[in-house]
Amino acid sequence: MSKDISVKKYVLGVDIGGTKTATGIISTGGRLERKLVVPTLADMGLDRSLDQVYRAVEGLLKGSRIDMKKIEGIGVCAPGPLDPFKGIVHNPPNLPGWKDVPLVSLIRKKFRKRTKLENDANAAGMAEVIWGAARGYKHVFYVTVSTGIGTAIIINGRIFHGKNGMAGEAGHATINYDGEDAECNCGNTGCIEALASGSYTVKRLLKKLKKNPGIKTDIIDTAGGEADKVTMATLGKAARKGDKLALETISEQGRLLGIWLGSMINILDPEIIVIGGGVSLLGNLLFGEIRRSLLSHTINIYAAKTPVVRAKLKKDVGIFGAASIFM
Repeated sequence: MSKDISVKKYVLGVDIGGTKTATGIISTGGRLERKLVVPTLADMGLDRSLDQVYRAVEGLLKGSRIDMKKIEGIGVCAPGPLDPFKGIVHNPPNLPGWKDVPLVSLIRKKFRKRTKLENDANAAGMAEVIWGAARGYKHVFYVTVSTGIGTAIIINGRIFHGKNGMAGEAGHATINYDGEDAECNCGNTGCIEALASGSYTVKRLLKKLKKNPGIKTDIIDTAGGEADKVTMATLGKAARKGDKLALETISEQGRLLGIWLGSMINILDPEIIVIGGGVSLLGNLLFGEIRRSLLSHTINIYAAKTPVVRAKLKKDVGIFGAASIFM
């Protein structure tokens, strides 16, 4: 992006997810001028979901007073696997029918604007560096913990892509290959995602309750009496009321994340670790155990001085992440 901001300029960010597509116009100063969110309709196939992306961009521009000439480009983030160099989305599990889609060329042709593509976790990590909790840091390990676990590696202020653009999939690092109930959606066994993501943590908790119905806990009641309504937010609420099982579950999740992050510090030696995603909202219930476990599983003598902080950007992080590609 041009460094001359005497004339205000903008980037259009597009965050494509399996459930919704969020678009927004962001100024060089990091202000979200306008946004529009539409359902992706991913279950209706490639053509329909692509049409939703186009409609979202068109609707955003139509409702904005910003001249298209002031928009420097369109940044797009999407779930991987994808190729940020060639602008191709390969076959993300939550976008059925998307296989080797030349997304950058399609959007560039449609809107006649420079277009770039990035993995959603990488983009979110870069957004935290530019506008969020990692501002001022050059060497950053970003983690998003929600349904799954996504990561971004930032080195010298830039996303580390690796040779083929596939680097940063640390959520699929194996930490317990022989673990029970540790089969990951990727086909591997023992990935940190399969052990400590929000969805897997809840899944194992419910399995434990089913096997041991006599366990005393208010978790199900906190979810309105319905087991299938239990989420990490439910666990957090129960834990704050002193529920022993909820506290133990979150503590174990933090312990596992800490073991993994200790290894990441051994490998990357980051200046800061930023944790985002819905699970990060557990705050000190989770972060305290993460730090204790991390310090027990690293040989890095500077680890105690490495901040582990909650992400600053929240619900609009995808839009900011997409826009960050041009910053």
